[in-house]
Amino acid sequence: MIGDALTRRAQELAAQEVPFVVATVVRVQPPASVEPGNVGLVQADGTIEGFIGGVCAQHSVRLHSLEAIESGMPLLLRILPDGPEEIIREDGAVTVTNPCLSGGAIEVFLEPVLPAPRVLVAGDSPIVAALRSLGPEVGLKVVAAQDITDGVLTPTGADLALVVAAHGNDEIATLRAGLEAGVRYVGLVASRKRGASVIEELRADGVGEELLDALETPAGLDIGARTPAEVALAILGRIIELRRSGSDPDRTGTAVTAVDPICGMTVVIAADTPSLEHDGGTVYFCCAGCRRKFEERRELARSDR
Repeated sequence: MIGDALTRRAQELAAQEVPFVVATVVRVQPPASVEPGNVGLVQADGTIEGFIGGVCAQHSVRLHSLEAIESGMPLLLRILPDGPEEIIREDGAVTVTNPCLSGGAIEVFLEPVLPAPRVLVAGDSPIVAALRSLGPEVGLKVVAAQDITDGVLTPTGADLALVVAAHGNDEIATLRAGLEAGVRYVGLVASRKRGASVIEELRADGVGEELLDALETPAGLDIGARTPAEVALAILGRIIELRRSGSDPDRTGTAVTAVDPICGMTVVIAADTPSLEHDGGTVYFCCAGCRRKFEERRELARSDR
């Protein structure tokens, strides 16, 4: 059961549009230090608040919570004390072997809580109004592109697309800012003839061909749209198509991992991950115990030389 403090914390993160996972222990096989109903919150940087097991279990929960943030889909995580080294994946579930567990097994349900992806819009037209109306119906947050300062757009992790329907008003600066910021979808609402003219202006303004290739004009799927609502639908359809293909650009917190050389466990590299320098590189461990064993073996190897 999630406590009042964690409930308030989850509400704060959601209000701040910070992606996180609610990790709930649903089953425990003794011996284990955790109990069914224990809850933790896992953020995209790997931070865990609450209790969902010891340090070794936390590594598995952290790793697969970040996976859930990336995919946007809930996941049942089974952590076993022994079994095959490879990860076993099924629909909606993953099973891992954690040799550091004290002998028990636990199952944790990982439920991602993600901010609605943002669609930035530039312009004031019936098409923009239709985008604002239809966007929330498909889980998108449509907002004005007001984050452009001195021609620079600083996107948030939730920014999925930029749609420019400004009819010539600051189009070049806005498009360039979106392309240079790396927003995944940048679309211009224009006829093919005017769109080609805008591309030439961008090219003359020094925008490279690779960036220009990322600009879609006319924006949206070719569905024969005529009315503002139909054009907005075509644009949203294209954005949804890109969002659902491959990894989502609105998901943050891609895990950087390493393998513990002692126990073979995959760990997420974070500020609190035990580590030490060795042979010109950094070796990471699941816990201080594995690091200590590595140091002991290293000292023994040196003494035998």
